[in-house]
Order: sequence, then structure tokens, then C-alpha cells
Amino acid sequence: MDYDVVVLTERRYVAPTKIGPYIENLLLEDRLVMEALEAEGLRVGRRSWDDPHFDWSSTRFALFRTTWDYFNRFAEFSNWFERVAHQTGLINSQALIRWNMDKHYLVDLARAGVNIPRTLFVEQGSHCSLQAAFEHAVAQEGFQHEQFVLKPCISGGGRHTYKMDRAVITQHEALFAELVQGEAMMLQEFQENIVSQGEYSLMVLDGQYSHAVLKRAKPGDFRVQDDFGGSVQGHGASVDQIAFAEKVVRCIPECPLYARVDIFRDNAGQWALAELEIFEPELWFRLDPGAAGLLASAIRRRFFP
Repeated sequence: MDYDVVVLTERRYVAPTKIGPYIENLLLEDRLVMEALEAEGLRVGRRSWDDPHFDWSSTRFALFRTTWDYFNRFAEFSNWFERVAHQTGLINSQALIRWNMDKHYLVDLARAGVNIPRTLFVEQGSHCSLQAAFEHAVAQEGFQHEQFVLKPCISGGGRHTYKMDRAVITQHEALFAELVQGEAMMLQEFQENIVSQGEYSLMVLDGQYSHAVLKRAKPGDFRVQDDFGGSVQGHGASVDQIAFAEKVVRCIPECPLYARVDIFRDNAGQWALAELEIFEPELWFRLDPGAAGLLASAIRRRFFP
């Protein structure tokens, strides 16, 4: 059977046998998207990105949704990604996804006028010590906080994300040296308001705000991801939040079909971008099921006129 759209997931989510709340939410969101696409009259399937038997030329488009193992299998995924891009259309586009996979995209957005946290990138293979990197961040990037966050440039789900204090940097030198030999890393000034107020995720579909959630870290932690006990609830975004999120999307090299814009109040009290997700973001359709219909209608308008 040929498809108009295949919804992409990963192998462990195709037909899971053990289903807890996390898997239930994932399956629900994929189902909402598929049903919305079918309601638009499109032929829809669902496959793992690494399915060795599927002919990718048999679908007109592949829609990235829950391919959440890509950063743990990045070389394998990259090879597949390059190959499949010549066989079918990708939503979002190949160029846009490549740009968004690596958090160096923050540099482009900052140059375009988007407020981001003070950030220092340390490239893979660097022999710079963590102490030297932090001192450089203070001198060159203007770090003013004694605490900072270390994380990879290509990652997700809080993988290798650590909160560190200037006073105990020497305790983390071995970890940093090991990490930076394997991948590019980044230091970001710690943001107090993410802990005290939370982080807001605004979904922007075809350039326009759709819905939002508020994510909070559990007491004693700084990571808002549910992998680490964080919570999420629906949120009615304010006018200034929406304006900031839509501005971020306008600064992207091309308008994405869907984007999630994670924002927070920085240490100076200004809206800032934590992360922009236009590859495989969780979009929390379960908290606003009608938004899945907005995504589907946008796909229909743009790709199946």
C-alpha cells in the first residue's frame, strides 16, 4: 500500500508489550496525529525509522514524531536520514532538521536578534579544561552566575546534562574531558527562573501559535523533563510569550510546518529561548487534542493542495 504520510517513531514504540503512562501518552499522541491526518483524507501509516523492510519511496512524506533514540544512534540515524531524504519528502525539511539537530543553531538565532542564555560552545576534541572553559565564558560571554549547566550540542531528554558550581569545577574535570572527546559540548549560565517559575513550551504550527504548556522541575532538581520527575500542565500563553515565540520562528532559515519554542525568564527578567525543537518535539496534543487537527490541516494545505 502507498501512503501519503508515514508517521515516524522508533523500534521500541511500534508495538510495545509493556505500557506505562509514558508509553500511553506517546501512543495517544501518535494516534491523535494519525486520526487527524486521516480526517483530512490522507492515507497514513506508522513505521520505525530503522524499519529494514519498508520501502520509503512508497510514501510521499515522512513525518518525524517519536524518533527519540536518534541521538543515541546518531551515526546510524544520520546515514539513514541522508538516504531516505532522496526517497521521500520530509516534514520538516531535510535542511531544516539538519540545522536544528545541533544546538549551534542558537548562534544563528542570537545573530538574528533572539535572546538566548549566555552560552559557550566547546568543540569535540578540544583539550581545554573545564576550568579554562568556564573562565573563558566569564570573560568572553559575560557569565555572571557562579553556577552553570553543561550539556551536549546534540542530545535530548536531559542526556549528559549537569548543573555545576564554580567552586567545585575540579571535581568534574575528568567527566568533562571524557565527554568533549566524544562530542561537542556547551556551557550555559544557570537560570534561576527555570527552577522557580518553570519553562514554557509554545507550539507554533505553520508560523502561528497553537497552544502551550508549562513545565516544572521536581523539588530539588533543575531539569523539567518528565524523565527526571518534571511535571507538565496546560498553559494559556500571554501576548508577549506568543510574540516572542513567533519571532523565534520567523528567524528560522525557512518556516517550519511545526515547531516547539521553549522559553523562560532569564536572570535579567527578559524572555529568552531555552530550546527550539523542529525535528521530533513532543507537542502535547493530549492536552489540546484539537491542535492535532491544526497540524494535519497545515500539512494538507502545504503538501497536498
